[in-house]
Amino acid sequence: MDNSKIENLLNLALNSTMEEREKSQNLNVGYNESERTWEVIVKYNGDIGRLRSEVIQVEELLAGYAIVTLPESLLDALAQLNEIEYIEKPKRLFFSLMEGKEASCIPQVTIGREGLSGRGVLIGIIDSGIDYANMDFRTENGGSRILYLWDQVLGAEYTKAQIDEALAAPTQADRQQILPSIDVSGHGTAVAGIAAGNGNASDGRFAGAAPESELIVVKLGTPQAGGFPRTTELMRAITYVIRKALELERPIAVNLSFGNTYGSHDGTSLLERFLDNVSEIGRSVVCVGSGNEAASAGHLSGAFVQGARVSQTVELAVASYESTTNVQLWKNYVDTFLLELVSPSGERRQIPTKTPGRYTFLLDRTQLLIYVGEPAPYSVNQEIYIDFLPQESYVTSGVWRFEMIPQNIVVGTYTFYLPSSTVRNVQTRFYAPVPEATLTIPSTARRAITVGAYDTTYESYADFSGRGYAGTNRLAQTLLQAEVKPDLVAPGVGITTARVGGGYEKVTGTSFATPFVTGAAALLMEWGIVKGNDPFLYGEKVKAYLRRGARPLRGESELPNDRVGDYDIIVSSQQGASKIKVFRWFSPNIFSLQKQ
Repeated sequence: MDNSKIENLLNLALNSTMEEREKSQNLNVGYNESERTWEVIVKYNGDIGRLRSEVIQVEELLAGYAIVTLPESLLDALAQLNEIEYIEKPKRLFFSLMEGKEASCIPQVTIGREGLSGRGVLIGIIDSGIDYANMDFRTENGGSRILYLWDQVLGAEYTKAQIDEALAAPTQADRQQILPSIDVSGHGTAVAGIAAGNGNASDGRFAGAAPESELIVVKLGTPQAGGFPRTTELMRAITYVIRKALELERPIAVNLSFGNTYGSHDGTSLLERFLDNVSEIGRSVVCVGSGNEAASAGHLSGAFVQGARVSQTVELAVASYESTTNVQLWKNYVDTFLLELVSPSGERRQIPTKTPGRYTFLLDRTQLLIYVGEPAPYSVNQEIYIDFLPQESYVTSGVWRFEMIPQNIVVGTYTFYLPSSTVRNVQTRFYAPVPEATLTIPSTARRAITVGAYDTTYESYADFSGRGYAGTNRLAQTLLQAEVKPDLVAPGVGITTARVGGGYEKVTGTSFATPFVTGAAALLMEWGIVKGNDPFLYGEKVKAYLRRGARPLRGESELPNDRVGDYDIIVSSQQGASKIKVFRWFSPNIFSLQKQ
């Protein structure tokens, strides 16, 4: 029997052949084939350090979380230990890549002798790296505003002194010899430019939200060349920047502009719970993008009517030349229904949803690798995970149908998710998709500030921006008992920001809405903590201020809703002796900091 302290996906991987795991997008993430070891995330209590040995590596993080690397043969024994509460495998992360500052009214609080600039506050950029030589991240005398740069790819940490030494080198080749960290994609540089660029390369015209803040940057590692960073790299990075802020005794706003679609989206995964715990450490704020999945047709949800034995059908289009894909079906464990999968040619097979465990069968030249899960220690929800693996080169294309026949319905809600749009064909999609509940993980973490995107040109919510749940939505109240998200939205379409090699470019996506809020959080903490107006202005208090002072996005007059949340419109409210209006943010919409 599978161990209930091990998550479904890891249980499935452990019970699958190596050929099956290699075909799947998810099952081998975290496995090192050459060493036959797993890197896993654990929640623990007590002393986990005693497990360290020649074959087991233990990397303690924050708040009772750790990353353990060990042979596959020892995973079950690890789960048997009393101090191990739960084990998850890593997941891949995808950047949310698709004029903002003026629309957010940030200039009003940054001008004049008393203007805010982020001075004294740290901004943590956890991303694809940074162009450290870019003038936007340098002081007037040419020195770096980056205090620490940890490149997980190179496995090296660089201090400000080392960065300054590289900047003083006579040629670019000499600079790279001293400090070889490169932002290949430019994503991290663009994010940092919005949050904290000082516009030195443009006479300040394109300065970011907090241009005098100092930076702690982590370039996320990718275990395989050309691959994606994983949740383990992210948790290491968060631990690093929080510990640096504690060491420096400075407040910090952390920016996370990426996520993934795997999970119940109810805030109960170890990554989501880790973010919640981290948000209580030190004087910190964590801002996370809501993702770009709302318009990708990768999500569908519905509900059965209690007492009515009416079947429901979900149709999935699988594009030609799709090498693999997978489907997650989440429901409340108390509900039972028959589930039949019908292939494009009409072949059908019933999935035994009442008995947990691994199942596999061949349908229309495609292998279906299925795991029927149980509730986790932290969640009442049940997952039915289906991996579509090609018998030859590609999954059979066409319309696949999931036919659900209710048996005992108490809650009745269910939700389907496909992989991130980044890794699937645009034509692989649900026929009746639902944009609601398309937040990517970890933006679903309760204590994170979740940021969506809007278009400043039309003052309208961006169609791609990940969405949450309206406060009256039964799905949110029952299946996914989550707080209303996103918390607010910021400009995310056609944003001008710093680019690798100098100059500026326009970018779109929730990746680039999030750093507006991260920079604004730094301004709030400068006003409160650094300037002494409110020494407790961090964490949930920053979120509360941002959400309370709000005005609606055009067309969002009826609240709550799944796009912008459930907070009433507040025209203004004075805080403290300097009479900063409580930052008149759209609820949760466009933020606009105003000073009188």
